[in-house]
Amino acid sequence: MAHVASWKKDIVKEIVDDIQQYPVIAIVDMQEIPAPQVQSMRAGMREHAKIRMTKNNLMLLALDMAAQSKPGVEKLKEHVSGQCAIVTTDLNPFKLFNKLKATSSPAPAKAGQIAPFDIVVPAGPTQFGPGPIIGELQKLGLPAQIMNGKITVKKDTTVVKAGEAISPELAAMLPKLEILPMEVGMNARAVYGDGIVYGLDVLDIPDDYYTSMFATAAHDALALAVEIAYPAKETIVPLIAKAYRSASALSVEAAIPTKETIGALFAKADRQMLALASASGFTNDDIAARLSSFAVAAPSAAAEPAVNEAEQKADEKSEEQTEEEVAAGLGALFG
Repeated sequence: MAHVASWKKDIVKEIVDDIQQYPVIAIVDMQEIPAPQVQSMRAGMREHAKIRMTKNNLMLLALDMAAQSKPGVEKLKEHVSGQCAIVTTDLNPFKLFNKLKATSSPAPAKAGQIAPFDIVVPAGPTQFGPGPIIGELQKLGLPAQIMNGKITVKKDTTVVKAGEAISPELAAMLPKLEILPMEVGMNARAVYGDGIVYGLDVLDIPDDYYTSMFATAAHDALALAVEIAYPAKETIVPLIAKAYRSASALSVEAAIPTKETIGALFAKADRQMLALASASGFTNDDIAARLSSFAVAAPSAAAEPAVNEAEQKADEKSEEQTEEEVAAGLGALFG
């Protein structure tokens, strides 16, 4: 440092002080961001973060020096290249990444840039009236024609595919068509926090990723606990409900009548009767006729003469025999 200019020493010291003061440090890509947007982004981040842009060799030196008191921060050095900045903040790495990502905004393409996705000019009228520009559009492969006093693109047309370079002619035309295919913003390359360097594969996740993951884990754990009948405060109610359903199903399957199962048993018997009748070729009218043939008409109480005890017992015995005959007949009907 003895032969380094004093202003460089001051910059390095300021960066080292910031790294030691703040718990989270990031290397941010600043490639091709216009100066006005840089100033706007700085203003938006000022409340929670400091953004410093300087020569890459000064950043590397500052990271080496800061690593003496903050081990692991030197791992950010491999992400220092090209146009970048160093950000120090009190936000956690994930909130910082999302805040940086929110600074992105659409930007016009420059000649020679690589298309990030298929660039499509949609069908429909443009803002241009009849004029020489229709020839420029047609040279780009756009099916343009005059309709209702406007130059109109007849169908959706892909002018460049993802991964291909954008030609100077196309780069000049896309803004006129109000197509801004590029994005500029402070994109985090890597973020340091608590001794760990986080890459994009960890940071670039949906906002609800971890909450959804924990909710799924809790649901699966509860399902497993209920399946293995593990009693706990969270599982006791589902376990009792499961036991009740199992007991009811067993009672219906074994034809054990109870107050809770009698309705299900009658419904099951009705379904079995209809299925059997259908398989046997009987119709509802056939079933009613067969049942009526076994019916026993009860004598009117008003027409019955007085009988002695012996005759009453004989009648009761006769009724029992008749009921047995009806039962035997039903058995013959339904197998």
